[in-house]
Amino acid sequence: MESDIKFEPLPSEKIDFIPEQIPDKKQRGWLGVAFIRLLSLLIVGGALYYSTEGLFVALVLFILVVPVEKLFPRHRGQKVRRPLYKLDLSYAFSSPLLNLLGLIAAVIVAIISFAWIPGLLIRPLVAEIPSKWLPVAGFLLFDFVGYWTHRFYHEIPVLWKFHAVHHSTEHLDWVSGFRAHPFDGTLIAPAFAFLVAAGFSPEITGLFAIFQILLGLLLHANVRFRFRWLHPFLGTPEMHHWHHSNEPEAIWTNYGAAIPLWDQIFGTYNMPKDKRPSIYGVDEYIEPNMIDQFMYPLKGVGNPFNIIRHPFKSIAKGLRFYWNLIKQMKWVIFRPRGMKPPM
Repeated sequence: MESDIKFEPLPSEKIDFIPEQIPDKKQRGWLGVAFIRLLSLLIVGGALYYSTEGLFVALVLFILVVPVEKLFPRHRGQKVRRPLYKLDLSYAFSSPLLNLLGLIAAVIVAIISFAWIPGLLIRPLVAEIPSKWLPVAGFLLFDFVGYWTHRFYHEIPVLWKFHAVHHSTEHLDWVSGFRAHPFDGTLIAPAFAFLVAAGFSPEITGLFAIFQILLGLLLHANVRFRFRWLHPFLGTPEMHHWHHSNEPEAIWTNYGAAIPLWDQIFGTYNMPKDKRPSIYGVDEYIEPNMIDQFMYPLKGVGNPFNIIRHPFKSIAKGLRFYWNLIKQMKWVIFRPRGMKPPM
């Protein structure tokens, strides 16, 4: 039946799905390179002055995960000091400060995502759930909303630009999971807002969010997972490695983290039995430094002070953007199973 369905993007989306030209690598003189490095150093130094939590987490992961990577490597011969490991360490050390910026954005996204509306609608149903089953129900609902938010960040071009920074790494290991745009952390915001509005306590919802973040770091490890019979039931490094793979069959797949249930239900599950992921990264060129990666998804946004100079025009533009975003979310929800982006 699916082969008989004629599928077309909405008119406002057609132009968004045309592959864009890959920009050339920026040509900077020594002064420009020095300036970028100085800014990056100031961010890392300021973050460490603000909190050494990122340094501590990176040290713990190094002690616990790297020995396992050496004993059971997914990719044999991959070194700890592989290309761009310093960039990912910079993200790790800067994570407390970047997470603070992301938290501000997450509050905004939690409100404008309107995920709290369906949460309020199911609140009476949640109130009927026995207390001993609330954690299970909360976990499944959190994972469900997280699946769809993650999928939107991949399949809607304007959101993908933020998430592409995380996917730009071409080597997955103990530290690669730290590489992410500060605003990419808003992935968890709709799920958090949904659960709190539905009547789950902020404490248990916060635990789900922390679990999701820590699990995400571990799933990037360069570790092979031998227990294949568990793959249909649990999120594993191999499943997430396929999610990061840039091979054609892996694009737009494996959005789940803790469990693959929603991928299996909605047709995005991909775990080939006869091969393993080997090619990572993204098609677009993203500069290998923190400053350019922070700016990458913000190109073309315009002057942020225009909202002060032209408030009504800016509000109208924002509403058009939001309406177009809602239509693209509908596009993603109802697209045919197994569809891939145009190449």
